[in-house]
Amino acid sequence: MHVPLSIWIISAIVVVGFITFDFYSHVRTPHEPSLKEAGYWTLFYVVMAGIFGTFLYFYWGHDRGIEFFSGYVTEKALSVDNLFVFALIIGTFKIPRKYQQKVLLLGIAMALVFRTVFIVAGAAVITAWSDVFYLFGIFLLYTAVKTIIDEVKDEPDPDPKDMAVIKVLRKAVPISDNYDKDRLLTRINGKRYFTPLAVALVSIGFVDLMFAFDSIPAIYGLTSEPYIVFTANALALMGLRQMYFLLDGLLDRLIYLAWGLGAILAFIGAKLILHALHENNLPFINGGENVAVPEISTWVSLAFIVVTLAVTVVASWLKNMRDKSQGAVPVPWSDALNVHDGADGKENNAG
Repeated sequence: MHVPLSIWIISAIVVVGFITFDFYSHVRTPHEPSLKEAGYWTLFYVVMAGIFGTFLYFYWGHDRGIEFFSGYVTEKALSVDNLFVFALIIGTFKIPRKYQQKVLLLGIAMALVFRTVFIVAGAAVITAWSDVFYLFGIFLLYTAVKTIIDEVKDEPDPDPKDMAVIKVLRKAVPISDNYDKDRLLTRINGKRYFTPLAVALVSIGFVDLMFAFDSIPAIYGLTSEPYIVFTANALALMGLRQMYFLLDGLLDRLIYLAWGLGAILAFIGAKLILHALHENNLPFINGGENVAVPEISTWVSLAFIVVTLAVTVVASWLKNMRDKSQGAVPVPWSDALNVHDGADGKENNAG
């Protein structure tokens, strides 16, 4: 699949255009998005992904279309997992709800830049050394096992303020104690300070950089086309801000999500290793010759991912229904993290 440079440029311009439109139409003026607004725009981006995938299916071939849908669904599922961490960061820094849209959108824009770098680097590595799929597969299997173990242990999430990058940032630049509306910079007694909103933005960008180590190898396990990897990531991320507010109070009910994501990562890891064996060039494996192993088709991959997520959602719903009948109801994260309009304490008036 050859994608002309002009298509890459047009695609990048469209993505930047949507992010710019999102900022000026929804984020520039701070407000609390309604459920209707969040639902409408979440649906809009999902439909847009569906239209684009259908276009690939008929224009560039059925396999490419299925690869896109497999990658998009996987990235969307992994992005939902990101929302838990975003909620933790927002709660830790006590970002007022009407300012949360700005930090989420800018954080997602940063994430898209980071992932684009990873996508280009991944494509270069794969071209230069096809046996890198062994490493990708082993890493995804390790990540899958770690995801399940962490879920079983049920350890408390780390405090974002304890992240090394935040500690270094606090030592390197002056940071104010209070918010100044939705500004990233404020002035106190004539001196410029970064606000906690800026620190939260760095936290979200850094965390998503860590998530990219999982998501980029995962999607390269479903398609070898960098253009599909880029567009699937872009479309999965662009509607993430709206989805955050749409699923507010519901994500904590997806109690089996980690299990589902672990299963998907393990499946893709195994698929990558099988592919690497099929295209083997390592001299210490079968004398450097290809190994006759079955490969998993894109149709099977898509079916496994969709069925796994469906089972995860249904199992979580049944568990919550049983807990509700017994009087145990999960607390929405906005209450659990104490994120409310007045949660920011004081705002600077010196800016």
